[in-house]
Amino acid sequence: MRVELPDGRIVQAHGLGGFISVEDDETPGWALYLDHQWRERRSDWPSRFVDWPDHGLPADEEDAFQAVVGTWNRIQRGELVDVACDGGTGRTGTVLACLAVLCGLSPVEAVEWVRSHYNEYAIEAEGHERLVDRFAGWSAKSAPTA
Repeated sequence: MRVELPDGRIVQAHGLGGFISVEDDETPGWALYLDHQWRERRSDWPSRFVDWPDHGLPADEEDAFQAVVGTWNRIQRGELVDVACDGGTGRTGTVLACLAVLCGLSPVEAVEWVRSHYNEYAIEAEGHERLVDRFAGWSAKSAPTA
């Protein structure tokens, strides 16, 4: 599903399970994958994998945050980026909220934005909202730039 971020840039977001429509998706130039199943799938585009169990938190939070900033930088450069997990709502929604934070929204606004502009069930697991909040603090002091 093509998602227009709060700053007007586009990212594709979905999951393997088919819960999120991919009808309007194009072949991405790069992808951020958030489920172990993506490691087993071959793609014709470069990708980055984050070890992040379903309904849980990333195994390495710093690595996940850096992956989100790397994804943001690619989007800022105009690359078509794919973000996906298994279902497309929990982890993918959490990354979309982190991207919305980088667009200037507060963590609370970012979560609300994802639920109203992407999927009402996004950011589903306990701890995902707190992760968005931690990302906001981390990104503010790490000052990521494009």
